[in-house]
Amino acid sequence: MPMQERYLVEEGLSTVPLINTRCLVIGSGIAGLSAAMAAAKKGPVLFASKGDFMESNTTYAQGGIAAALADDDSIELHIQDTLAAGGGLCDEEAVRLMVEEGKERCRELIDMGVHFDRTDGKIAFTREGAHSRRRILHADGDATGRAITSTMLEVARRTPNIHLLDNHFAIDLLHEGGVCHGALFLDTCYGRFIRVEAELTVVATGGVGQVFRETTNPAIATGDGYALCFRAGALLKDMEFVQFHPTTLYLAGAPRFLISEAVRGEGAYLINQTGERFMPRYSEKAELSPRDVVSQSIFKELNATGDTCVYLDLRHIDAGLVAKRFPTIGSVCADYGIDIRRDPIPVRPAVHYMMGGVSTDHDASTTIKNLYAAGEVAFTGVHGANRLASNSLLEALVFGHRAGSAEPENPGPFPPGSLRKRLPFKGARLDIEDLSRSLKALTWRNLGVFRNAIRLTETVETLKAWSRYVLAEQFHMRPGFEVQNMLTAAQVIAVSALARTESRGAHQRVDYPSRDPSWARHSSVSIEDLDE
Repeated sequence: MPMQERYLVEEGLSTVPLINTRCLVIGSGIAGLSAAMAAAKKGPVLFASKGDFMESNTTYAQGGIAAALADDDSIELHIQDTLAAGGGLCDEEAVRLMVEEGKERCRELIDMGVHFDRTDGKIAFTREGAHSRRRILHADGDATGRAITSTMLEVARRTPNIHLLDNHFAIDLLHEGGVCHGALFLDTCYGRFIRVEAELTVVATGGVGQVFRETTNPAIATGDGYALCFRAGALLKDMEFVQFHPTTLYLAGAPRFLISEAVRGEGAYLINQTGERFMPRYSEKAELSPRDVVSQSIFKELNATGDTCVYLDLRHIDAGLVAKRFPTIGSVCADYGIDIRRDPIPVRPAVHYMMGGVSTDHDASTTIKNLYAAGEVAFTGVHGANRLASNSLLEALVFGHRAGSAEPENPGPFPPGSLRKRLPFKGARLDIEDLSRSLKALTWRNLGVFRNAIRLTETVETLKAWSRYVLAEQFHMRPGFEVQNMLTAAQVIAVSALARTESRGAHQRVDYPSRDPSWARHSSVSIEDLDE
């Protein structure tokens, strides 16, 4: 796989500025913050973000965080709902761990100062698809992620052991003999390389949405953590399971802004162009079906009608409740002339979340010694083939804490470095923006909600061809590195999707439309599989 042969600074690692720390955390969302706070109890932590600290997938999370804290709820009910949504692939032990420890972690958020919305002094829980109870804690109506991130970040800034480093892009992990000992960074403000050596490295870089044309993810979600760990030799699992959020704003020129599942949890209907509420025709649970069912149903409806979108209808819900619960959604829609209290919202599915990821055990440890992963980038086995709404923040919180609490194994001394020198530039310079657009178009066409062997094979072969010439010398800046990471992530997704010859959860094969009991197992892929 030629793109592995790239980019080390030509003078070698020995002349690159060096930082030493006990724990390195890469990624500034809830998983990274949780890991940093836990690790800070044991020693120095370097907390690195490739951009601004507030720019993470967590910040954009609207609906909330699921936890069995309500009086009519229980740990067992939360576990049952999670397993039911996961298509038979959830790790029940990991689910139980998340749900049980999640209650304590959420109480810690409250103690930190996260002001979850309340009614008459009590937490106001909401409900989302496939939940049997109202168990979703939310803040500022529909700005839960921002409230959590800003509060945790403020606490991190006040923690003496945590050193914050923004605008530093992780290029590669430093590793030798199956042991990780830090990472090489590009300081994107000054264009210099920095080597960070650490006894313990936690990758918490979020998702992969920018690999696709239509996504709810912010621009930073370029699959960096998957590619970092994959190149270092870590095992990735279940990368075919890409979750599509059923309802994102669909207007020409508008971003694919997420319309929270909590909107349907509060009673909104999905209607087609004629005003018909169509979800009851596809599922008994209608709008409160799991996300895979709703997304697939919407595309079936669009294929049947020839339309480009459906509509989310809140007109029958009390206007005061709508304004109070969804101020952010209301404000964004108003910018495009839509009053969500009176106007149906045009929506369609978009890529939202990756259920697969870097394989970890229950302590967030990867297959590489002293390398941990947490949050969306990690595969814990919690989500199975289809994530239950609002479990993502809970999983990140719990397993981020576990990663940061880990003890490194035989951490030193560190070898001088294991990256290879950059190959000489050959051929024409590349248009990075054009390559990015081409990649997104390819994946959206062939790795969407419905897949088949012909298009998956085309994707695998095309990505192999593109990877052969992505060696251009301009890969000394963030956009080039991001495109390389996107290509790696896309290849892993395509290879995994081609291998799973069945339909399960978010992975739907039109040529294998049924669930196959022999596939009641996890897929896996490593760098050796793509080097063949």
